[in-house]
Amino acid sequence: MALYSPWVLVLLALGPLTAYLMMRRGGRARLRFSSLRDARRVGASWRVRLRPVLMVLRLLCVVLLVVALARPRHGSQMHRVAAKGVAMQLVVDRSGSMEARMSYGGKEMSRLDVVKRVLGDFVKGGEELAGRPNDLIGLVTFARYADTTCPLVHAHDAVLGFLKQTPVVGQRSAENATAIGDAISLAAARLKTAEEELTRRNRALQGTTREGEDSRPAYEIRSKVIVLLTDGRNNAGEHEPMAAVALAKEWGIKVYTVGIGGGEGGVRVQGLFGDFLMPSGQEFDEALLKAMAKETGGFYGRADDGEALRTLCQKIDEQEKSEIETVEYSRYEERFGPWALGALAVLALEIMLGCTVLRKIP
Repeated sequence: MALYSPWVLVLLALGPLTAYLMMRRGGRARLRFSSLRDARRVGASWRVRLRPVLMVLRLLCVVLLVVALARPRHGSQMHRVAAKGVAMQLVVDRSGSMEARMSYGGKEMSRLDVVKRVLGDFVKGGEELAGRPNDLIGLVTFARYADTTCPLVHAHDAVLGFLKQTPVVGQRSAENATAIGDAISLAAARLKTAEEELTRRNRALQGTTREGEDSRPAYEIRSKVIVLLTDGRNNAGEHEPMAAVALAKEWGIKVYTVGIGGGEGGVRVQGLFGDFLMPSGQEFDEALLKAMAKETGGFYGRADDGEALRTLCQKIDEQEKSEIETVEYSRYEERFGPWALGALAVLALEIMLGCTVLRKIP
């Protein structure tokens, strides 16, 4: 048998290709339409358009769960400053001799005015003095009688305000004398009372401290100090200076003594023909001041002018340092619960919508 046109057999290869293409299309259609033109004109319903909401809800659920796994917390950080400062009593002589003239910054002024300016810088800071911001500072002034001008306080503006208003006792006043022993006794008693009161408060504070908080007191007295500034000799009062110093030593109080003036100082006196300057030589008992300081572990210094007094204050600054410690602690409250509950609610909403309004068949 022979064939006339054998090349026509090549068309048999189209059968397997057609079968493959039909299988890829899922077989023969169960329902045939003459045209899909009308079907294309039909718009999508609102349910179909809202179906992407399900995917958005699923993604939101995942985001909320991730945030919950990150464990969000609400906390507050608290800073607590614990200070170990110095309790310091400034004991300032205001007897008539403190009106004698003294040099300070190229100017002539009374010894008491120089003391006020230098102590102002010593307490608040200035002119190479760092200040004493963390210390308890009080003021005792004396002539024939010793007075607590300002109690031990942290508000140093009050101390300096009282110091600024402190007057010199008149030369002819009955109060014009120098009671060093009484002044030291009063200052030592004030320091002892302040320490006892602070100890009582710290114990009460520790009793009310919550669990987990630092129970250390906010303020402790690191050392107790008396700074005596005088230009006279002890000639009044009920207490002898060395007896007062012995009491201060027993209570753990250190005494620094400063002799003010000397040299060419003078006191302005009102006479019949007006004011005149009466020369005033060195009057303070240097040996006594040295013994008082040595007995308690302090030091003695002589200040013939304002610059010398400033140098002595700088030396006291170096000897009596305060310690500041900042304690930081935090409280946290776990807040992951609302995020996890939010994720569960979103997931439930997605399932409900997918099974009802936005369901897909099949």
